[in-house]
Parts: sequence; C-alpha cells; structure tokens
Amino acid sequence: MLLAPFIEDCGGIENVVRVLLPDERLIVEVRNPALIRNKIADSQFNKRLSQITYQTFPALTSDELLNLGKDIAKHQLAMAEDFTVPVECDYRPLWHVSPPRGLLNDPNGFIYHNGEYHLFYQWHPFSCEHKDKYWAHLSSQDLINWQWKPVPLTPSDWFDCHGVFSGHAVSLDDELMLFYTGNVRVGEQRDRHTTQCLAVSKDGIHFEKKGPVIFDLPPQVTPHCRDPKIIKHNDEWLMLLGAQRDDLKGRLAVYKSSDLYTWSFYKLCGDELGDFGYMWECPDMFKLGEQLFVVIGPQGIKSGSPHHTIPHHNGIAKAALSKDGDITLSEFRNLDYGFDFYAPQTMQTCDGRRVMSGWMGLPDEDNQPTTDNGWLHQLTVLREIVFVDGHLLQMPIKEMQSLRREQHVLNLNNSGFDLQTKAYELTTTLKWGSTLSLFKDEDNQLDICLDSDTRTLLLDRTKTELRQGDTIRELTLEECDQVELRIWADTSSIEIFINQGEFVMSSRVYTPKQATGIWLKGQAKLDIWTLNPASKPFAQQMS
Repeated sequence: MLLAPFIEDCGGIENVVRVLLPDERLIVEVRNPALIRNKIADSQFNKRLSQITYQTFPALTSDELLNLGKDIAKHQLAMAEDFTVPVECDYRPLWHVSPPRGLLNDPNGFIYHNGEYHLFYQWHPFSCEHKDKYWAHLSSQDLINWQWKPVPLTPSDWFDCHGVFSGHAVSLDDELMLFYTGNVRVGEQRDRHTTQCLAVSKDGIHFEKKGPVIFDLPPQVTPHCRDPKIIKHNDEWLMLLGAQRDDLKGRLAVYKSSDLYTWSFYKLCGDELGDFGYMWECPDMFKLGEQLFVVIGPQGIKSGSPHHTIPHHNGIAKAALSKDGDITLSEFRNLDYGFDFYAPQTMQTCDGRRVMSGWMGLPDEDNQPTTDNGWLHQLTVLREIVFVDGHLLQMPIKEMQSLRREQHVLNLNNSGFDLQTKAYELTTTLKWGSTLSLFKDEDNQLDICLDSDTRTLLLDRTKTELRQGDTIRELTLEECDQVELRIWADTSSIEIFINQGEFVMSSRVYTPKQATGIWLKGQAKLDIWTLNPASKPFAQQMS
C-alpha cells in the first residue's frame, strides 16, 4: 500500500485514530504521540489535535483508501467489543431498545428486507457523548424481540471519520443498501465537511462501504446538509436531505438518480413554509392511503409555550409531489407533544402497515441519571401511523399485546394502588379536574393533570430525578368532554396516547426502583396489564 510508510511513521495502524484528506492534504490523527517516529517535523504535528499533516503524498486510488478504512475499522471494532456487553442499571428498560453502553440517538435504516426487520441506530460506544458515531444493528421477526447483529458501520474512512451520521436503507433485489451522511471536522475550528455515502450488503449482516455518492454541497447550502431519505418516484430515485440555506433557513434538498450511485442536484424545496427554523433534520416521506406526508425536524421554531424551551422540534406535514420531483409542504403539526421525541423513521411492514420508531431523547440533553452507569437514551415504542377521515392517528403496534402478563382492573376514587412494577399498559378515561400520578413513592411522581378551567392536559415531571430539560408540557384539548388515555410505561419512560392516538406525549421518567405506585385524584376505572420483558437487544444477555 502506498500509504504504508506514512502509517508506519505515525506509529502503525493501531495508533491511527482517523485519516482526513482536506484540500489536497493528508492528515493522520494518532492515539499516542509518543509512538510517532522522530523524522516527523515539529511543524507537521498539531499537539492540540494530535494530528500529523502531510502536504505531499502519493496519488491514491479509491480502492486503496477504502482498504485503509477497512484496516482502521478492524481496530475500531475490536475497541468497541467490550462496550457491546450491557451494564446493569435500575433505569434499564424492560421492553424498549436501549444501548448496551454509550450513547444512542437517531434510529436509522429501519426496513423490512428478505423476510426480516432491520433497525439500526446512531451509537457512540465509548461514552455518553455525541462523538464519532457508529451504526448499531438489530434484527427481528416480530418487531418486539430484537437481536444484536455485528456492528455494520464505523467512522473509519476519510469521508466519515468524525461520524457515520444518520440515513435510511433501501432493499433492492437481494442487496440491503445503507445511505448515510459522512461527517468530517477539519482543524482547530472544526470546519464541517459532509458527503452523502453508501454501504451495501449481500447478506444483510456484513456491509461494504462504497464511499461518497454525493461529494459536493447543493448551491446556497451550508455544510449542515444530512440524513438522506431515498424514495422511488416514477422511473427514478429521489434523495431528500435536511439542509440549511446560507441565510440560515431550513429546507429540503432534492437529488435525482437512475441507478442509486450517480446523483444530480434538482432543487431546494419548502419555501412555502417561510421562515420555519434554521435547520431541517431527518426527513422522511411516505403515503398513508392517497395522502403523501413528509416528516422533518425543524430546529429553532417557536413552541408557543413558556414551558417548552427546547429548540429541537419534530413533526409532519402534508406533501404534494409533482411528476418532476417538486415537493410542496402544508399543514405542519407535531408528531409528539411530550418531552423526549426526535428524529423518527418509518417503514412499511410485510403486511402493509406504516410503522415509526423515534429517538426518545433530544440533542443537548445528555446529563441524565443513566450516565452514572455508562449508557444514555432509548428508542420509542413502535407506532403504527394511519390517516383516517382527515385525522392522523398513532397507536402502539398490535404486536405489543404479546408482552401482556397480568391484568388488573381498578376502580379508584381519590385512592391508589402499588403495581410493584413500572412496566405496564394502562387504559382509562378521565374527567376534567382529575390528576393521575404514576411512578409514585413518598417523594417522587409523574403527574398527568386535566385542568378543567383551561381544558389543558399538563404532563408534569417536576417531582422526579430528572437532571436536565423541561419539566412541564401542555396540550390543549378544548373540544372533548373527557379524555381517553392509553399509557405504555417502562422502567424509566412513559408514552401517552390520547383520544385514540390523535395526540401522543413521550417522556423519560427517572424515579427510584421502588416508585411503582399509582394514585388518582378523581374517580375512574383503570384497566392495566403488567408487561413481560422483551428479549434484550445486546450482544450478550444480562444475568
């Protein structure tokens, strides 16, 4: 390999953290500067970044660079192996997907392929920080019990060395194709370089990187351009990217291809929404019946509530798609009105349902109690989305009923009950003026309050062990005389489906292990099923 002498000068391949190729320079970041050979000039080495810069080096082919990436990936995978074994934690969910260690964020590549469901997610194995993202890989036959697969993608190449960022999957013939954004940061100013990349698998397990399929940014777009979604439209493929214009307005960038490998920029879409956030992330597009929808994560739009201080939003808009690929958006609404929901992806099941997975977390909220045990965040319950009589509805997938264990029917009147578990499904209809308290002990509780004066549902997690983030969410329900709730609870989370799924509120809820009480201020019947654990989505089972 032409780069072999350079790698040896840097202390060998085991000492290489990443390789960058900006502006016709070769930059090698090393783990241990003491292993650098003496002939490296001081002017070549940046101590702050632990990087060596070569102004001249041999011309390299794409295959040579990809082979170098494979060598780096071997060492990254070996280092990550210990972090695939989960740690014990009182906040660990029984049936949600969580990472064995490290940080989980966006679901990626959610798809049905060759008789099996595949779900990937953004993962930093080594700490609870947003750094150098990998893709983790799970598979399932039933959408409930997930099995850990070998780590498919690591930040090993010159085009993705600071993170294999989010993207979607395409099932074509027998190939599973992963489209993702390669993230690279250059220099002490950490200048951002992004490309749209492809990796392909013949067996659904082992993936071969093909490198960037889109090298350049769209015109008038900043390097904040990411999260490819691929759809088939007529006789061509469209790629949707979340993008930020030079004037700091979020938009959709649309590309076209006939073969999934060669792409041409078409246009930016979304001007009809006006000034609607400074960046749009994680686009998705799908049909429900005859209506087309687009999901985006607009950052920086106003919430309309003094209790909602987070700039990161997620929602869905009706869409129209022209024959040429023009996308027009209208009637944007939130997908979730709770605290912790972002970056969802959808897929079509083998029986034709549209099912969504989301990240039960938010950017910039990393100081949570689970970090004491070395892991952070989880995915949401899988939701089926339907569009009926002009109403968008979400409900947990029917497969969740397979986890039901023991039924309790409670008639509460200003009274309570201790379930002795935090994992349950609860259905009830409450009158205005009621308050349902869950995850309760003497000092902790989550309150669901129905304010009869304002006809507002308040979700209040003030009395929990939350360390960071908002504590109150409001949802106005003016037109209903009573409120139907279907609640799915797990060890440290709750998802509330309101009025047959017209609204959803998701939240992480941190309380002590013994906080398993329920209390109702008011009178109502509660139908409760305690839930069995799902199979643990880790490389090895916890004892």
